[in-house]
Amino acid sequence: MNIWQFNEILSHRLFSWNIVNVFIGLILSLLKPFWKGVGSQSIGWGLINIAIAVVGGNVAKRRFKNLPDPLDTEVTKRESENMRRILWINTFLDVLYMLGGLRLSQTRGKKDELWRGIGIGIVIQGILLFVFDLVHARAVPEKR
Repeated sequence: MNIWQFNEILSHRLFSWNIVNVFIGLILSLLKPFWKGVGSQSIGWGLINIAIAVVGGNVAKRRFKNLPDPLDTEVTKRESENMRRILWINTFLDVLYMLGGLRLSQTRGKKDELWRGIGIGIVIQGILLFVFDLVHARAVPEKR
């Protein structure tokens, strides 16, 4: 598998997972305040990730079409390095999201169920993204 195929698979996985994420969020938003808070994060993060998947996939397809030789070894190596770097940076940011969500659940969420749910929802989304980014950062192809 080359980096272009990997990018297409990555975008498809991110899109598909977040369709489910939004659907779960919609169901949770019908429940009590805590679950409404968790659901709001599923919907919000899901919509953002769907947009990232669509835009990222389209940008990669455009780059592939516009490069003179997108399968050139140096091009695929550079694209793989960039993808790996982005995924590792995101993995680090995911940890910050989890810590921020935990902090929110322990401060504003201490007295408010909705805010506790929002904080825990952020933690859950951070965990899901951490696993997604970590798995894919380790799987970026080295060669075409």
